[in-house]
Amino acid sequence: MTDEWVSLFSGGKDSAWALHRALEADLDVAALLTVHPTGDSYMYHTPATGLASLAAESIGIDLLEIEPDDFDAAGAEESGAQGDAELEPLEAALASLQRGPDTETTVDPTDALARRHGPIDLAGVTAGAVESEFQTSRIEAMCDRLGIGLFAPLWQRDPVALAEAMIDAGFEIRIVQVAAYGLDESWLGRTLDHDALAELQALTQKYGVHVLGEGGEFETIVTDGPEMDRPIRFDAEPVWEGSRGHLRIGKKTWLE
Repeated sequence: MTDEWVSLFSGGKDSAWALHRALEADLDVAALLTVHPTGDSYMYHTPATGLASLAAESIGIDLLEIEPDDFDAAGAEESGAQGDAELEPLEAALASLQRGPDTETTVDPTDALARRHGPIDLAGVTAGAVESEFQTSRIEAMCDRLGIGLFAPLWQRDPVALAEAMIDAGFEIRIVQVAAYGLDESWLGRTLDHDALAELQALTQKYGVHVLGEGGEFETIVTDGPEMDRPIRFDAEPVWEGSRGHLRIGKKTWLE
């Protein structure tokens, strides 16, 4: 049995880049793991995570999903407590994979993983954290408790260089949510290419917008990339709410 990795995967650019770098490093990524929180989240990317199943199909790696019913963070009164509560179902899912499918757990592995015999030799997880100490410290502590490693290739890297590397590698990145000065409705659905990156750099100078959206300024979905054999396509409509907005993804989603 070889050491196997689980890639924390929202479908957004940062987690997709962490997966890309893990595969480049010849890590044996056994599964993608997508969390589907409801409402705002301190720990997870939230918009359009339903498209992660299409991305996993296109990439050809099994997908494990954690649904909103697995969360119990509603009673948390401050961000730290909510972040800790949001992490619990993720840790339970990883523990179930680490122990193997025969151990009773509240989170079921995907069918493909459940059919394996014996425990999975879980070496670690990949994560797309760039600068958030809040998220990264909790994921590191979780990995310590589980006795596994953390592969975080974006951590503390130059954000402009990262964005350029994603674009140059062939990532097709769509902006699906914005919430910052300088980002108006015209950014919804826009592709993050070199022209858009140059505009974001200008907005950094003017408003302090993070070029990777690390402060929640914008959120993305990767619709094509070097690991995907078919691009994701979807219908959507923009929803604008004064100073922020998002794409409402329609029922029609498909691999081209």
